[in-house]
Amino acid sequence: MRNQTLGNIGIVGNGSWGTALAKILTDKGTQINWWVRNSNAMNHLKTRHHNPQYLTSVRFLPETIIPTDNLLDVVTNCDTLIIAVPSAYAQSVLESIDINLLKGKKIVSAIKGILPESNLLLNDYLAKYEWFDLQNYVAITGPCHAEEVAQERLSYLTFSGLDDELTSAVAEAFKSPYIFTTYNHDIWGAQFAAVLKNIYAIGAGMAHGLDYGDNFLSVYITNCYREMYRFLEAHFDKVHPSNERPDFHTSAYLGDLLVTCYSLHSRNRMFGNMLGKGYSVKNAQLEMNMVAEGYFAARGMNEISKTLQIEHPIASSIYNVLWGNTPPADMFSKLEHMLS
Repeated sequence: MRNQTLGNIGIVGNGSWGTALAKILTDKGTQINWWVRNSNAMNHLKTRHHNPQYLTSVRFLPETIIPTDNLLDVVTNCDTLIIAVPSAYAQSVLESIDINLLKGKKIVSAIKGILPESNLLLNDYLAKYEWFDLQNYVAITGPCHAEEVAQERLSYLTFSGLDDELTSAVAEAFKSPYIFTTYNHDIWGAQFAAVLKNIYAIGAGMAHGLDYGDNFLSVYITNCYREMYRFLEAHFDKVHPSNERPDFHTSAYLGDLLVTCYSLHSRNRMFGNMLGKGYSVKNAQLEMNMVAEGYFAARGMNEISKTLQIEHPIASSIYNVLWGNTPPADMFSKLEHMLS
């Protein structure tokens, strides 16, 4: 089924989040072109109709998916591209083809981070090209874990874009009995909130690994939300003073922060928990065999905050653990007296 507003839809990326998004769309009968980096995974999807590595319980009707390991095919054949690769690889994936082929395409970002090579959100990276039209851009944020989508447990998605017709069409394409959707104009706020909550979730995991209890964690998350609010307010003042202020008291902000800090599905929390239990950063990464978006986000946000002269002491403390030599226990012994 072809969506009248979105045209042919392609998904770039077949990790757990890309697979979850593919499930939501195909459950409604939408056919998708699907770029899969690994040729073995692509052939598995073609012949056995499920992803052999991520959300393996999700089965796809063969007529709803067109898997390929040729990115150029997806970009050429699709009007709307959903970018769902980890932020650490997104820029190199897009630059593996002639990026000018994205001209005129509708871009839906399902990236939960900033591009580490440039420390930019996807829309700000694309804005370097004169053909990029921000009206053709929509960002997907949560709170929504891929694992619960696979189980069809009720989840919520927020869609942010400047063009109401496009943004509402994307939201409608994902709306289902187990997915509730809302949409707004809050491109920068919602995306930066998604970046920051991954950093804070690593800290929450470290606290759990260090045997801090729920009482401390509730105070920690409260302070994280306050810091997020202050960063975003300052960011809008310095970078986007003419834009409408986002509504910070929505599920895309507090809700996504809470679920990422508390949920056992959260890979950022899992990563932090390993660090709190004594794993080195490198060993934790090897053990997980998945990307914790907050790891690269911590470095990127540290650079952005320096450039804009915005203080965020909790995120900076987590950066010092991930990219410096600060032991998690030392970080939290100092942080205890900063929280209120």
